[in-house]
Amino acid sequence: MKTKNINKYHTYLKPADRQDSDRDMPRKKKGLGQHFLRKQSVVDNMIAKVSVTPETSVLEIGCGDGFLTQSILEQTKCKKLVCYEIDPDWVNFVSKKIKNPRLEIRLKNILESNFREELGQQKPWVILANLPYQITFPIIFLIQQNKDLFQEGVIMVQEEVAQKIVASRGKGYSTTSLLLQYNFDWTLMDKIEPGAFSPPPKVHSRLLHFKPKFDQQTIPDEEEFWRFLKLCFRSPRQTLKNNIKTTHYFLSAGWSDELLNMRAQQLSFDDFLKIWHHLNK
Repeated sequence: MKTKNINKYHTYLKPADRQDSDRDMPRKKKGLGQHFLRKQSVVDNMIAKVSVTPETSVLEIGCGDGFLTQSILEQTKCKKLVCYEIDPDWVNFVSKKIKNPRLEIRLKNILESNFREELGQQKPWVILANLPYQITFPIIFLIQQNKDLFQEGVIMVQEEVAQKIVASRGKGYSTTSLLLQYNFDWTLMDKIEPGAFSPPPKVHSRLLHFKPKFDQQTIPDEEEFWRFLKLCFRSPRQTLKNNIKTTHYFLSAGWSDELLNMRAQQLSFDDFLKIWHHLNK
């Protein structure tokens, strides 16, 4: 997975529109996707969905002005709350606003973090986060690569992204859908209107609950399997035949005309796994 350099983000720090209630706060930067939650019931639902004990550490990605941060500390008995925040202005603001020995704010680009080294000693972790929309998938892939560190989580994402993650057929259904569903159980929670944020985004959002899976079906030569799926989904509107006809898989015996004339978005994970088992005989 490619990560983005922290300096690249700072080249896009354009102040967002300010509201009257924000006059004493740092300016929000559009380039960092800073749309802060302002609806307490949304935060309450996020926290109520997860189980946090005194042995649990909580990870927040982007503390913003501390709206979610404060509620996590007040409503849970978490052992520790770690917030990754890329904007030094908000790090300084929240550090002065919230004085709690359980809180640690790290000024760092989350995509440049090594979860294994930085979080491994304090697991299990629960994630509660309003994810920056422009880097949602890179963050989720980072979580997936370190899923053994996490117990569960609730994340806020764009509605379109949420539907892509849980899709099982048709539009939005892709290799990414299959990979994330293979590694996690996903539950759609509340759909959130733009007015729940400051400033309001142009799209609706969605809360997603996830829980890592550790009892998946075994996939022979798993890395190659996911590469095979990418080929199958290369052009979603094309048939399997058109997507794989220039690869060595097309030469493998056993492809039926019916299967070759289907599109990848018509097949389930089990369908692909059956095909893969056949190709590996």
